Amino acid sequence: MVVRVVRLGSQRLKDEGTRIGTVRRPPRGVPKSEFSSQDWYDVWFPNLAPSAETVKLAQQAATPREWQAFLKKYRAEMATPENSRTLDVLAALSRHANFSVGCYCEDEAHCHRSILRALLAEKGAKVE
Repeated sequence: MVVRVVRLGSQRLKDEGTRIGTVRRPPRGVPKSEFSSQDWYDVWFPNLAPSAETVKLAQQAATPREWQAFLKKYRAEMATPENSRTLDVLAALSRHANFSVGCYCEDEAHCHRSILRALLAEKGAKVE
């Protein structure tokens, strides 16, 4: 059993399990009834997405220093008791079920999902 970190909208992998969208907004122009069939996500969970203010930091990050500012702010958001407990639950589930979490960004290295991957691993998740 494992949690995968994926790009939403990409073709699903074999045995990927439930796909969780950790994004602030649903995909544009896609009917809600087609989110799953078009490989966006099965469940929308914006709680693990950066806040709108923090997303702007990521989008504007042109230097390593600016990216580090985003990383620090997003990690602080995920350290709140509610989000930390959510990460604990996902880490525990990763030892018993296959599922994936993801975002739309093309480059995982400049996306909150790279940080989410690290946070889940720090919580003891089995991450692929």
